[in-house]
Amino acid sequence: MAELKKTPLYEEHIAAGARMVEFSGWLMPVQYTGIIEEHQQVRNCAGLFDVSHMGEIVIKGPEAFNLVQKLITNDAARATGDRVIYSPMCYPDGGVVDDLLVYPRGESEYLLVVNAGNIDKDFAWIRENTAGLKVEVSNISPATAQLAIQGPLALAILQPLTNVELAPLGYYRWTRGRVLGVDCLISRTGYTGEDGFEIYFNADNAPAMWHQLLAAGREAGLVLAGLGARDTLRLEAAMPLYGHELGPAISPLEAGLGRFVCLEKGEFNGRAALAAQKEAGIKRRLVGLAMVDRGIPRPGYPVLAGGREIGYVTSGSYAPTLGKNIALALVAAGTVSAGAEVEVSIRSRLHRAVVVDLPFYRRTKK
Repeated sequence: MAELKKTPLYEEHIAAGARMVEFSGWLMPVQYTGIIEEHQQVRNCAGLFDVSHMGEIVIKGPEAFNLVQKLITNDAARATGDRVIYSPMCYPDGGVVDDLLVYPRGESEYLLVVNAGNIDKDFAWIRENTAGLKVEVSNISPATAQLAIQGPLALAILQPLTNVELAPLGYYRWTRGRVLGVDCLISRTGYTGEDGFEIYFNADNAPAMWHQLLAAGREAGLVLAGLGARDTLRLEAAMPLYGHELGPAISPLEAGLGRFVCLEKGEFNGRAALAAQKEAGIKRRLVGLAMVDRGIPRPGYPVLAGGREIGYVTSGSYAPTLGKNIALALVAAGTVSAGAEVEVSIRSRLHRAVVVDLPFYRRTKK
């Protein structure tokens, strides 16, 4: 078995009393004081996450745009100036290699931020698609740290620590600046459903940055938050997780991500398969479930309607903000709609749930 990877902040997590778990080949903090407490603090104040396990891949060269356009389902032409775009990256059959963020970094250069468990696979896939193109592809993940400050007070906490004005920075926009004297890429993005920022910088500066950010924000209520809270936060916001709502056997259209599939932009990996799937009618779709009976719906649990199995749970958990158990489920299209009652088979016992609109949670300005 391969040795588990560690972020540059591993020792800091241990010192902070984090409970460490394996996640996508990494040793990561799942919680510090408790998932529910950390979750609520992010919703009401702010949390600091170590997301340095995420991957960073740079594509540059005269034909960098052409490669990115071929790789992703979204339109790379939208990634201009300070605009970040989200996109699935597909195989020719329409299955998903990964979902990622695309940052334009000057002329003929892009930064792709990919999921931790897919770094090596993605890097190999991208290089496999470079034939005949004048590009260079490099994996800068080992040298890059990434921290996320998420929550309604993220702006107030981070602004005094940087030399750039953050308030004008819109959602899914980025800028270059210095945070606590360190050169950073600062992005108004996140994976929690709250306002916040993700900052990228040289991994050598990670421990000092971590401690100084936490110290600067502690009085305002900034707390350390682990992957457990990150998962419940993103689930409430109905954000997909690769390997659950997306994967080689689940297309972006089935996952409800059609707005990120730009068929009209021209050829790209998976276009023909996705166009055919759309024309024939999507056979499965992602829905939200709110449990009526007690029980937590876990990934893989069958979902039934009228006594017939119609799909399965992709993600499920207790939702601290809502005070109830919720799930995302991939079900046969046309079988249920919002308000319909279904059943989830939990350890061979049927538990009632109701189909609800997504997202489960939508932030309001606090």
